Amino acid sequence: MTENVRPTKKQRELLAYIEAFITEHGYSPSYREIMNGLKYTSVATVALHVNNLIKRGHLRKRDRSARSLEVVATQDSPKVTSNAVKPAQEKWLIEKVEHFFTQLEQQAVKEQAKIDELYVLIGTLKILGMDGAAQSFIPRLSAVKVLTNRD
Repeated sequence: MTENVRPTKKQRELLAYIEAFITEHGYSPSYREIMNGLKYTSVATVALHVNNLIKRGHLRKRDRSARSLEVVATQDSPKVTSNAVKPAQEKWLIEKVEHFFTQLEQQAVKEQAKIDELYVLIGTLKILGMDGAAQSFIPRLSAVKVLTNRD
């Protein structure tokens, strides 16, 4: 039976840790990893908090196996309300586009699908208000397109 009560500060900290761990590793942390990551003194403390979060409906265990915790999306979850990009996110996006260009430029045969992906990425930069970054990639995109037309 789920109570659906907002999590306490300590519980939000635990949920954030679990969510970040899953995002980074692709699987949920063990109780011992949670204990070490949040500086708890015992695995029993972790189990107590996890069980309370399950009871409150904020966490769920898939099939009762190890590393099976899932954070349940709640109505309190922050919603995206703008397309504003933080400086760290902007840097990451530009590095990602740069990486895609480098991969394509190193290929002997340019795939049209990869070029189309670059068009989408550059369009996305424009949508996110990063017009300068988008404009800086257009000459490279044109050069790649010219090389593709020659093949």
